Amino acid sequence: MKTIFKIAKTELRDLFYSPIAWLILIIFTFQTGMLFAGTIHSIALGQEEGVAYPNLTYAIFASYNGLFANVQSYLYLYIPLLTMGLMSRELGSGSIKLLYSSPITNSQIILGKYVAMLIYGLVLIGVLGVYTVYAACTLQNADIILILSGLLGVYLLLCVYVAIGLFMSSLTSYQIVAAVGTLAILAALTYVKGMWQAVPLVREIAYWFGLSGRAWAFVGGLVSTEDMLYFIVVVALFICMTIIRMQGRRQKMSWMVSLGKYAGIWILAVVLAYVSSRPVFKFYYDATQMKINTLTPNSQEIIKRATGGLTITTYVNILDEYAWVGDNENYISDRSTFDQYVRFKPEIKMKYVYYYDTIQNNFLESMYPGMTYEEKAKKEIERKKLNPKKVLSPEQIRAKIDLVSTEGNRTTRLLERESGERTFLRMFDDNPPYPSEAEISAALKRLVMDELPTIGFLTGHGERETDRPGDRNYCMFTHIPSIRAALVNQGFDYKDIRLDQEVPADVNIMVIAEMREPMTEIEKVHFDNYIARGGNLMIIGEPKRQKVMNPLVEQFGVKFMDGFLIQPSKEKKLVEEGQDNRNLGFLAGMVAPANPLDLIVTRPTEAAKKLSYVFAQMHPAFVITMPSTCGLEYSENKGFKVTPLLMSDSTCWNELETTDIVDQEAECNPAAGEVAKPYTLALALSRPMAGQEQRIIVLGDADCLSDGEFNHKRAMLWATNYVLVQGGFDWLSNGEAPINITRPPSIDRKLFVSGGGAEVLQYMLIGGFPGLLLFLYLFIWLRRRGR
Repeated sequence: MKTIFKIAKTELRDLFYSPIAWLILIIFTFQTGMLFAGTIHSIALGQEEGVAYPNLTYAIFASYNGLFANVQSYLYLYIPLLTMGLMSRELGSGSIKLLYSSPITNSQIILGKYVAMLIYGLVLIGVLGVYTVYAACTLQNADIILILSGLLGVYLLLCVYVAIGLFMSSLTSYQIVAAVGTLAILAALTYVKGMWQAVPLVREIAYWFGLSGRAWAFVGGLVSTEDMLYFIVVVALFICMTIIRMQGRRQKMSWMVSLGKYAGIWILAVVLAYVSSRPVFKFYYDATQMKINTLTPNSQEIIKRATGGLTITTYVNILDEYAWVGDNENYISDRSTFDQYVRFKPEIKMKYVYYYDTIQNNFLESMYPGMTYEEKAKKEIERKKLNPKKVLSPEQIRAKIDLVSTEGNRTTRLLERESGERTFLRMFDDNPPYPSEAEISAALKRLVMDELPTIGFLTGHGERETDRPGDRNYCMFTHIPSIRAALVNQGFDYKDIRLDQEVPADVNIMVIAEMREPMTEIEKVHFDNYIARGGNLMIIGEPKRQKVMNPLVEQFGVKFMDGFLIQPSKEKKLVEEGQDNRNLGFLAGMVAPANPLDLIVTRPTEAAKKLSYVFAQMHPAFVITMPSTCGLEYSENKGFKVTPLLMSDSTCWNELETTDIVDQEAECNPAAGEVAKPYTLALALSRPMAGQEQRIIVLGDADCLSDGEFNHKRAMLWATNYVLVQGGFDWLSNGEAPINITRPPSIDRKLFVSGGGAEVLQYMLIGGFPGLLLFLYLFIWLRRRGR
């Protein structure tokens, strides 16, 4: 070891006497200082303007625009300039013969030079450490462990670059060739992860050796044994190859012996690569203080209950628009969708089944006009280079599983436990189409729960239907498989029910949506029995249905008001004169058109946000739209705790005279009892009943949940009525579904730096810090020259 450190000391002395090492250090300091100071300055100015920044540590250091991301993007350009002369200089000048004649082994020479470069790398990391200290002093509750994880990732990446550069320097006496060769190897390791993806075993190994993105996990705060072992193995691989190369020069061994040694260390590296990539051998540490790289507690609890084997089979219809999830080049990235779950359940198995069957795909229709499905399938098999023997025909796939009735032959996944429970997990028609943690956990919950929250939709009185599409009906939010927010994708079961018999025991939420005919006497008895047992309710009214619906809600102290609500609207600029429009981009200067008079635009009340996390998470730019709604009156003397969920603004009035607002002008007439004031649009009622808390939601508008309203697009109005569905049923199901994957708010939300202080930092980091290093170099250079 002493010899290694002596060689390292000599190498470091020569390195810091050369201008190239100082030039790289000064440029590195200038670039990183400019990036860091610019980010701090931007955040400081934003805070002074009232902008709130969550998770500041991550934004400054770990985001795609953060400091560590930018360091990774140009670090590979510096290292070849440093390593190109490590051995090439010795070989070109002949000084290698002096080393060979001394009692120093090849390993000591290589390791000594490598250690010298590692120490130089620590100097570069020390520059980044200065910014870490600054963040720790100026950032509220700075996530220091996250920053240290990122520093470790950058340093390990630098170690790999140095090992590769050292090896390339041992191959030639020309320094430029060594530098270019290093860049070539780095490029090869960057792109190898996308090669040979059609061969399963080779795919795993090639992907494992891919260098791109390896440090991102560390930067994001996730430290894993696989990534740690990757850097160790790759560094050891190139160091060993360098030693073998120098032994070949020194001892003149035959090429067969050298080839055998190279093959031996590569085989060992490949074995380690394959073994370390197996889920059972992976271990993780989430370095973030909010544990953002880990499943939320609710999801962890679900995966713990999924004992035994679990198989995820992806059925890929090669004619579907989402067939790309099963392409060979997308296999690894598709599998990564479940990485967080595999972390807690490494025995999860993933399979892919390819088939073709009838499905509408306009893109393929334009590519292969007039062709049959079989002919299209043959073309796709050729284009994607699939094995025809592994693509099942419609007859073969239908004999294995029914993908028609509920899935419509779309690309989908089947989750199946070894104990036999199974459920589908779908792709969705939004961006991105992959299921999120909420949908995956909801699907897993189906496998481990004896009973899911079951919603019964009342039929038999002209109510909104769930079994067929239509502008008036409720198909989209109940069971359309391609819609992410549909109840079946969020952990609910649903069924149509009638009241000519007792409500089924498994129904714990009943929906009554715009009855057009009153209940019979026997139906009232069964309805009252359901109420008496503590069943939850969602009762949805509609203008002109008050006479039928009011007898249902009067027992709860609620009344659907006569008439319908009017909300005056006019054209308006998104940003008025004199207001700041810098953040609107292409929307700046645009005019929002006037809404129909009977369209009520609202948002959840503050009280509603306390009832359900879904309401609390609703984006400020989004709204809930209610076309033609009744106002609600209520009394609090029926034993219920009453919470308004939705309210109109104070410009609304309850229109009692005009029925045709298209051809007639509607005006507020106080003499007719029309008063402009805030009106209640939705209510939440709760009371103790039958040993539990009974919960009831009353809505004044049935159209707001209809397929027609979900499909309605209005200019400059971003409606998100699915919030009303998910938030309402979250409360009615006592939080059973949807799965709550919210996390506590970040605690590093404030930077204690003013705009003026950030400008001072810019001067210091862009001018002062690099200038100090330049002065230090000139001092050393002049002192050495004076000797």
